[in-house]
Amino acid sequence: MSKKVLAIVSSPRKNGNTELLVDEFVKGAQEAGHEIEKLCLREKKIAPCLACEACLRNGGTCVQKDDMAGVLQKLIDADVIVLSTPVYYYSISAQMKTMIDRCLAGGAQLKNKEFYFITTAADAPRAMERTMTDLQGFADCVPGSVVKGKVYGQAFGVGEIKGKPAMQEAYTFGKNC
Repeated sequence: MSKKVLAIVSSPRKNGNTELLVDEFVKGAQEAGHEIEKLCLREKKIAPCLACEACLRNGGTCVQKDDMAGVLQKLIDADVIVLSTPVYYYSISAQMKTMIDRCLAGGAQLKNKEFYFITTAADAPRAMERTMTDLQGFADCVPGSVVKGKVYGQAFGVGEIKGKPAMQEAYTFGKNC
């Protein structure tokens, strides 16, 4: 059965290691016949949440007029969501955190998603656990969601991930999602 897959790249670096892993996931998912959209947060204008709570009083519409409404709709429409981030100080990128925080507005419509997490860091995979926990926190707030896979990409320099086992792992998750 074909699924709608939304692959989110939160790295500010174009064609960096995180995005290379996402591209492998996308390649596998395309070969499996799924409908794919790759979304790069660096190309979107998304302001931080104002914590004004207007969205909680007005039916879920954020007062800010930026690209987040479109991103949120894509999240709602997807069956599978790939969240990818480079590891910055053992946490997710600012771009990913901003997107997650802004899901408060209308996020009640997010339900029953399959998640895959892709991270890259120069440190050993155990150093990525806090980052995975951050991503898991978001998935835990989406009722009926399940995390189907996690990719730990150990690399620092641009392109350094090529040829490493994480590339095949990302491809395989995509192929089997």
